[in-house]
Amino acid sequence: MPADRSVLGAFLRSRRDALTPATAGIAPFPGPRRVPGLRKEELAVLAGLSPDHYSRLEQGRQHTVTDDIVDALSRALRLDEIEDAHLRNLAAPLRRKRSSAWESAQRPDPGLLRVLTIMDHVPALVLGPDPGLLRVLTIMDHVPALVLGRRSEILACNTLARAVLGAEIDAGAVLVRWLFLDPRARERIVNWSDYASAAVGAMRYEGGRHVADARLTVLIDELRSASADFARWWDDHGVADRTSVDKKIAHPVVGCLSFGIESLVSPHDPEQRLIIYTVEPESSTARALPVLASWGPVDTEFATSPPPD
Repeated sequence: MPADRSVLGAFLRSRRDALTPATAGIAPFPGPRRVPGLRKEELAVLAGLSPDHYSRLEQGRQHTVTDDIVDALSRALRLDEIEDAHLRNLAAPLRRKRSSAWESAQRPDPGLLRVLTIMDHVPALVLGPDPGLLRVLTIMDHVPALVLGRRSEILACNTLARAVLGAEIDAGAVLVRWLFLDPRARERIVNWSDYASAAVGAMRYEGGRHVADARLTVLIDELRSASADFARWWDDHGVADRTSVDKKIAHPVVGCLSFGIESLVSPHDPEQRLIIYTVEPESSTARALPVLASWGPVDTEFATSPPPD
């Protein structure tokens, strides 16, 4: 039984358990209920499948999953956009997943590094900006920023990002490993649970997109073994995209900092994202950032991850 088909079955089962007959808009089938959510037979009816066909899907015995079936399952399970994308990744034919190119180490995209280098003085014009982008334009001369790879590697970061998060945040580190295995992360991030659970959902989503990535698999296995919180959220099968939740920081010197997070995808390598910490103008965080920046030069020198061995 292919491993990714068993993962597909586990994801379907987790979403079925989370959906009650009332939420699904159907009358419960008669008889005692031994499951927290929908029965297999109830979901099969909602999706227009035979009970046997749906059972094979959950058991990982259905090798071929057509787009029509994925559409029907997504509607029946009431999946949101990111859950729907994750289901399609898991159901994709195996031949699409055999590439080993994604197992290599990532390096920072030159375009994103150039953006990092000029962020202190870049002119920009956005027509009809959304509030997040408007905040970016407002504070671009004093902004923490870093470049993340697919496996949560910090490919590049600026000095202000290290001042806000801690000196242990640097190029070459794995952000999600620091988040779960370094006690300082829980001390520094006030809303750690919100941020950490979203990070697990993002990693599960990436795992569905890149099932042949051996480095990602090793990292996931390490975190599941080392962190009970990571293992618990992983077993929930929740998924999220790579945009982060708002972050609240308890800084040891300047006090509480509050950031929105904006994520920009590299046009040359969509597996890399420029993560920008934004603040409300005239807020206490906006007033504190220049103080942090004054401790050390926030200039055009940026750390980058070393080349792989």
